[in-house]
Amino acid sequence: MKQIAWIGMGNMATAMLKGVETVFKKEDMIFSRKDAAKRAAFAKEMGIEAAVDNFSCAKAAKYVILAVKPQFFPEVLEEIRPAITSEHIVISIAAGVDRETIRKGLGGQARVVRAMPNTPALLGEGMTGICYQEEEFSLEEVQRIEAIFFSFGRVKKVEESLMNTVICISGSAPAYVYLFIEALADSGVKYGLSRETAYEMAAQTVLGAAKMVLETKEHPGVLKDRVCSPGGTTIAGVAACEEYGLRNAVLKASDACYEKANQLK
Repeated sequence: MKQIAWIGMGNMATAMLKGVETVFKKEDMIFSRKDAAKRAAFAKEMGIEAAVDNFSCAKAAKYVILAVKPQFFPEVLEEIRPAITSEHIVISIAAGVDRETIRKGLGGQARVVRAMPNTPALLGEGMTGICYQEEEFSLEEVQRIEAIFFSFGRVKKVEESLMNTVICISGSAPAYVYLFIEALADSGVKYGLSRETAYEMAAQTVLGAAKMVLETKEHPGVLKDRVCSPGGTTIAGVAACEEYGLRNAVLKASDACYEKANQLK
């Protein structure tokens, strides 16, 4: 029996795979993908066995990763239900679909892990929120589950009631950061920098600032204050961010994300 079955192989699963293949052998993985041509091309490119359908994919491995969009869950759960036994561990990375819904869709006996990774997993810099009931799993199984997600970044175990919040601040949030980087680069181009230079400087600045928060453990407000000299350029820029609602825009984006996640139940 293989270790990992990937049901669906889109952008998020592909990003995760870059890390997972550093701790699990390719021959221990199998995947399914609806489009036959894309399935064959991916199997050839990545050197991972392709299953002909979701049922045979799920049956072939112990850890079954559901990497499909929430709207396809009813169909997929029905397809794999006959393959899932008490030995399987089902891992969902879908937004808004709770563990109980998945368990019921698989006949009520499945052991389910819910996780919300993000696309920086592609570079080993992912952030994943994860929830599961430890008593349902052996120590070895917990270690395997954690190995999957730690292989491509940081992991935080949270209560399931907070999983939609995780979507707001890490699952969907890279998109907001890319918007910020693009806007920051636009400001550089406006005042004369080349587009290439502006993107590089903006992206590195965001990367460096994020590492300062993670590695110094300082409050972001404290780090901000250290950049803001009295009467200087930075505090003028910060004042403009407040005037034009940067903080409020981020909060409103999270509100919209959270409400949409709740609608997916």
